[in-house]
Amino acid sequence: DYLTPEEKIYREIMLTACGFPDADEQPDLHLRTTDEMLASFSYLSEEKAYEVVVANTRAINDSIEDIKPVPDGTYSPKIEGADEAFTEMCYANAKKIYGDLLPRVVQERLDYELDCIISNGYGVLYYIAHKLVKKSLDDGYLVGSRGSVGSSFAATMSEITEVNPLPPHYICPECKWSEFYENGEYAGGFDLPRRDCPNCGHPLQTNGHDIPFAIFLGFEGDKVPDIDLNFSGDYQAKAHKYTEELFGKDNVFRAGTIGAVKDKTAYGYVMKWAEAKGIKVNDAYVNSLVAGCTGIKNTTGQHPGGVMVIPRDMDVHHFTPVQYPANKKDSGIITTHFDYHSIEGRLVKLDILGHDDPTVIRMLEDMTGIKATTIPFDDPATLSLFSSTKALGVTPEELGSKVGSLGIPEFGTSFVRQMLVDTKPKTFSELVRISGFSHGTDVWLNNAQDLITSGTVPLKEAVSTRDDIMNYLIQHGIKPKTSFKVMENVRKGKGIDKLNKLGQKTTDYEGELKAGHIPQWFIDSCHKIGYLFPRAHAVAYVMMAFRIAWYKINQPLAYYCAFFTIRAKAFKLSAMIHGLEGQERAMKEIAAKGKSASKIEQDLYSALELAKEMSLRGFSFMNVDINRSAATKFTICDGKILPPFTAIDGLGANVAEQIVSAREQAPFSSKADLKMRGKVSQSLVDVMSQEGCLGDLPEDEQIDLFAM
Repeated sequence: DYLTPEEKIYREIMLTACGFPDADEQPDLHLRTTDEMLASFSYLSEEKAYEVVVANTRAINDSIEDIKPVPDGTYSPKIEGADEAFTEMCYANAKKIYGDLLPRVVQERLDYELDCIISNGYGVLYYIAHKLVKKSLDDGYLVGSRGSVGSSFAATMSEITEVNPLPPHYICPECKWSEFYENGEYAGGFDLPRRDCPNCGHPLQTNGHDIPFAIFLGFEGDKVPDIDLNFSGDYQAKAHKYTEELFGKDNVFRAGTIGAVKDKTAYGYVMKWAEAKGIKVNDAYVNSLVAGCTGIKNTTGQHPGGVMVIPRDMDVHHFTPVQYPANKKDSGIITTHFDYHSIEGRLVKLDILGHDDPTVIRMLEDMTGIKATTIPFDDPATLSLFSSTKALGVTPEELGSKVGSLGIPEFGTSFVRQMLVDTKPKTFSELVRISGFSHGTDVWLNNAQDLITSGTVPLKEAVSTRDDIMNYLIQHGIKPKTSFKVMENVRKGKGIDKLNKLGQKTTDYEGELKAGHIPQWFIDSCHKIGYLFPRAHAVAYVMMAFRIAWYKINQPLAYYCAFFTIRAKAFKLSAMIHGLEGQERAMKEIAAKGKSASKIEQDLYSALELAKEMSLRGFSFMNVDINRSAATKFTICDGKILPPFTAIDGLGANVAEQIVSAREQAPFSSKADLKMRGKVSQSLVDVMSQEGCLGDLPEDEQIDLFAM
């Protein structure tokens, strides 16, 4: 159970936390050496003790055949004809976009990727991901890609991701004329100036984010791919269900996790133990005990969206036992018992994650009738939102922010808004860089921020994503393999060169960089980095964010409805519905509390910032209306925003749905009727009445005696 006798106290603390009254009476369970084991059996003769401790244990060990708990190799599910169907689909879509005679760049990239994917047995994984995304798109929900999958052009051509990793380029949708920029002239295709086709005069389309395939499948194309997809939170359960339809319920399991004791929890355990023992402990002793308890495995759980797929001709127990998460049999979910990291690479893992962005976009599309995929990524007004407030029609002084990105995913926090102020982005690719800065570790603060604000490096050259390192080095004459290796080391926070256990360099990539005249600022920046985001992930996020920003400018009422329905974490009727004055007063009250403000108050402050912006733009909230409010969604009514019933403090979604369902059968005739048919408690009716949500609804049924 533990290694040394001194560690016994940690077990005692854990048992005390679990409520065992005899926690301090446990036997010694530390690991014994052979001599200690022989001493434990001293009541036997010396020969017998040796037989029990040494001879018998060796005999048992020798009788057990060598087995591996987790087999080597990758065991992918099989779908008949998947490789052929996937290959055919990629070429068909490429020709549909780029013409029957594919441009050299397209042909070479697709040939190379498909060769790597199919020869390494990953075709079926791509095909599965395609099927999942297609099902979601057919059902009307966009899917965002996470991680490095957007580095793969084959993933783009199979519609797994919207991110196009080719060099920036023009393409004519009519005659298929194209022009590629392969030498870093542009950071991204959406930055290209608008042009008409020189061949047929049709307006050209632009694309390409210059992302190397090596980011995804490694330099040799043999790294196990990890396809992470952001489905709408509303659609995530359906996507999981669809995997069961594809592979069979007995072949799909949620990825299991193993939880460990965190330091704050450990502190609570230690203090509980000290109280039970009736002893006073000083800080130094407490800290040493907390350190000993932190990291102890204490429960099992499940990955938020990870699904492990077992081949149909194999049993799951060949790889892992299975269980209910945290042994909760009523959860209805079965997970792998082994932590998914320990069986990754052996089985296909699909990350079917829930995300707000696709849900917001679906709501905006439904409310406006405007498809998000038609929004241009070089729209000047939308781009201006990330460097000024002008497009909103308000001044920075009024808004309390120098940029108009409040409520835009990835760009709404005060931290990222300050980045926008420091960098003043003017193009889509610069927004991608800022997303990289904000998601990396030690990438912006004390690094890129200083380089950019001092004028040492322009925004377009500072390292923001892992791809920037590989691209920059290759463009400056460094060998591709060295460029890749440096990127892999830096993105993991290991510096430029690999080190052995003694901290000695095992490579001299830094020497190669200096010999290649790579500037010192670049080398210094690489040494500071702790983690780097993949550009493909940043591009996918910014595409979603940009679309939402476009709706914010062009369809403001729909935007605010979607924000307060899906993204706002708090709402307070009395503070919101009385206009700018009431909103600013509530914000001042929360701000005055400083760091003592609760999490709910902080969330409310963020929501009030958007409500204030809305008021400054000339829009306002109505009060909740018993006759017109929806259950859970904010809606547009008479040119204003009508909050749902769930905006009322303490009124949950179930009660809200019951109210709407009863109202659809017949309008409420009294508060008593609302209580009875809407199944609303008296306390909630009182709150609704105090908030003015019930209009002139009488207390009880009124009978007109004179009509009889």
